[in-house]
Amino acid sequence: MSERADVVVIGMGPGGESVAGRLAEAGLDVVGVDSGLVGGECPYWGCIPSKMMIRAANLVAETRRVPGMAGTSTVQPSWEPVARRIRDEATDDWDDRVAVERFEGKGGRFLRGAGRVVGPGRVEVGDVVVEAGRAIVLATGTDASIPPVDGLRDVPYWTNHEAIEVAELPASIVVLGGGAVGVELGQVFNRFGVEVTVVEALDRLLAGEEPEAGALIAEILEREGVSVRTSAKVTRVREDGATIAVELEGGSRAAGERLLVATGRTADVRALGVDSIGVDPAARWLPVDDHLRVAPGVWAVGDITGKGAFTHVAMYQAGIVVDDVLGRDVAPADYKALPRVTFTDPEVGAVGLSEAQARERGLDVRVGVAKVPSTARGWIHKAGNEGFIKLVEDARRGVLVGATSAGPAGGDVLGLLALAVHAEVPTAHLRRMIFAYPTFHRGVEDALRHMAH
Repeated sequence: MSERADVVVIGMGPGGESVAGRLAEAGLDVVGVDSGLVGGECPYWGCIPSKMMIRAANLVAETRRVPGMAGTSTVQPSWEPVARRIRDEATDDWDDRVAVERFEGKGGRFLRGAGRVVGPGRVEVGDVVVEAGRAIVLATGTDASIPPVDGLRDVPYWTNHEAIEVAELPASIVVLGGGAVGVELGQVFNRFGVEVTVVEALDRLLAGEEPEAGALIAEILEREGVSVRTSAKVTRVREDGATIAVELEGGSRAAGERLLVATGRTADVRALGVDSIGVDPAARWLPVDDHLRVAPGVWAVGDITGKGAFTHVAMYQAGIVVDDVLGRDVAPADYKALPRVTFTDPEVGAVGLSEAQARERGLDVRVGVAKVPSTARGWIHKAGNEGFIKLVEDARRGVLVGATSAGPAGGDVLGLLALAVHAEVPTAHLRRMIFAYPTFHRGVEDALRHMAH
């Protein structure tokens, strides 16, 4: 069977759905293709349900902070309302009917199946070939990366999917991976009474962020009862009765009723058939230019581009692709101020370069740091006030090239810093700003003052 369309979008996650919907609203004939759920990871197994879990876990922790500040308190955590809210409010019990109807209501057509490019302007979905007269957009995202550990594929491990879908919590869990997903979910489960062990092969948690961030989160997790094992390389995984045993270099081990693998994400470029348009199918990520073009008539958005596994990156790229497909003037993609937040408690927000990355690029680096507990708002906040603000300046140009905001409102304080990095606001101008008192973001002023000395 053969069909025609102006545009075919393969992958209807946040970025693909945005491109498909906006082009359909612009009057183009758009076919959206996905073998999974329209909306992708974010609304069903990522950003939305995980933050519902985190919100619930933070309420438990905040209630436990009442003694010594506001009287007495007791809390008996229950997972049932958390799981129910995820099913009822976030995922519709993992049914994408509403999302499909939303796209079709904009004029789009939806095909359920795995799409692959079979030549310039041609996409195959099952026994249907769709001829795309104007554009093909590739947005198939990523899947959980499963490391080649002896025995791992022989045990019933979890990925983020099973962790989000769980209706009844296990008594104990081992989390492989100390990145954002691992520490977020590990903290949540611990606060709901699960015995948690986080195993990270590198020498610190949140290895992509400033070392101070990883040290802070490790300290918090351990204080709350999580066992944190860094520089811990896994040699073998096996079932041991009712538990899953994780054997580590040096002879030590960790064990839990469940095993959560949170060791990153991987893209399946080969499955897209991109060799038919001259792209190396063995590539880790789809190569794109600064307008997200892969080849003539082909664009890509989202995780599969390797520019950051974040919904906000996919949505940012989607806007560029829509304008480019429609022939509008559009600024090239710019990732120098890419913001990211790890939604632990405290939150860790970061933007741009770390201190080490800036030095590796040969910049004349100047750093300013403020400790949240030493700021006025941090002192007032007291219980749960751990954190810091770290600024990384290119001293020659006098602008920030990176920043980290860790604290009770770390992700929100990051907004000011992301704007400063994006717009290259001179630090001299930032020092002349009026910062509202007493706010968490006023700590930026303290960090600027420290940097000046």
